[in-house]
Amino acid sequence: MELHHEFTVPVPVDDAWRALLDVERIAPCMPGATVDDYDGKTVTGSVKVKVGPITVTYRGTAVFEEQDESAHRMVLIANGKETRGQGTARATVTGTLAERDGGTAVSVRTDLTVTGRPAQFGRGVMAEVGDKLVGQFAECLARRIEEPTERTEPPEPVEGLQLAQPVQAVQPVQPVEPIDLLRTAGPPVAKRVAVAVATAVLALVFVRIRRHRHA
Repeated sequence: MELHHEFTVPVPVDDAWRALLDVERIAPCMPGATVDDYDGKTVTGSVKVKVGPITVTYRGTAVFEEQDESAHRMVLIANGKETRGQGTARATVTGTLAERDGGTAVSVRTDLTVTGRPAQFGRGVMAEVGDKLVGQFAECLARRIEEPTERTEPPEPVEGLQLAQPVQAVQPVQPVEPIDLLRTAGPPVAKRVAVAVATAVLALVFVRIRRHRHA
């Protein structure tokens, strides 16, 4: 399925370009995602998706196939596989940035292929979920970009006094919340999904009853 999203961030296009390529900085803005490693081109990590009571984790990589700074265009190819199951996810994401009213307009086109349990929702639900997730990402990205970069300067040495080695503060790792498809889609979509599931269950029961009678 093909998805198209647009959002704006309140910074010049060059600043937005650098921010989007700073994967470690924007990683917390990616719903359900955990970044394990990034070497400047390839991102390794996982994405958690919740489908009702079931949580599905995809592990895989995302590779920057194109980074055209002059055109402010990037192409990212991501592949993932369920850690417990046969489901897969593949996406080709093309992002373009353009100056607009002192800020930056970001256009994202995604060619997405999903197999397994999340695929049962179809394009309509996935598109609505995608709209809300991109909205959350854009809001978080705007806040991150506007935050000043903190730099800690070492204390000045005092003559005759030997300073102890600075202790690196260990930041606690916050658990990543999975993307809840039903909650993110909202009540109207969740209701449609519930009706579809109920219909499928009734159809299955009906088929079994008919088979039992024929037997």
